[in-house]
Amino acid sequence: MHIIIGLLGSIVTVLWLLHRLAEMGIDLGGLNPWLWKRRRKWKKQYEANPIYGLDTPMEATALVVTATAKADGDITSEEKHEILHMFESEFHLSKRDAAGLLVSSTYLLGKGDEVRDDLSSVLAPSLTSFSPEQADSAIALIARIGKVGGGVTHAQADFIQGVEDLLGRIAEPKGKWG
Repeated sequence: MHIIIGLLGSIVTVLWLLHRLAEMGIDLGGLNPWLWKRRRKWKKQYEANPIYGLDTPMEATALVVTATAKADGDITSEEKHEILHMFESEFHLSKRDAAGLLVSSTYLLGKGDEVRDDLSSVLAPSLTSFSPEQADSAIALIARIGKVGGGVTHAQADFIQGVEDLLGRIAEPKGKWG
């Protein structure tokens, strides 16, 4: 009996100490490994660059078209008007939605270094969603925007070739069993 009373006294003492620590602001809940894993996953997702989360072909294509126009410097007014026209005609967007897509693509692109340097990682979430027709259309759109305002520059040609390499695999006809 004295062992049970000693055990209960120890448990109550430990619980009382934990309560007092919590009142002082020291929380031992952070030692929970599952909580730590959830928080770390959320933090990585929250702090990640949003260009690596584009999973729809339209958003990815808009980003790539904008990156092509911005590959040789700032986007000119001719390129901007052509991009808006392409978004309206190809994506069937209103003028307001096309302008919003251009603004968001330009914002996500930033200086464009990450898209140019790590194109396969940027397009990876959306590659499985591309149909062969969408891949062909995206390749045609970036080739078209490269020709606006003169010829295709060296930086644009390299970027267009990288996109064609990635999207060209989707556009290739597959055999009977894929």
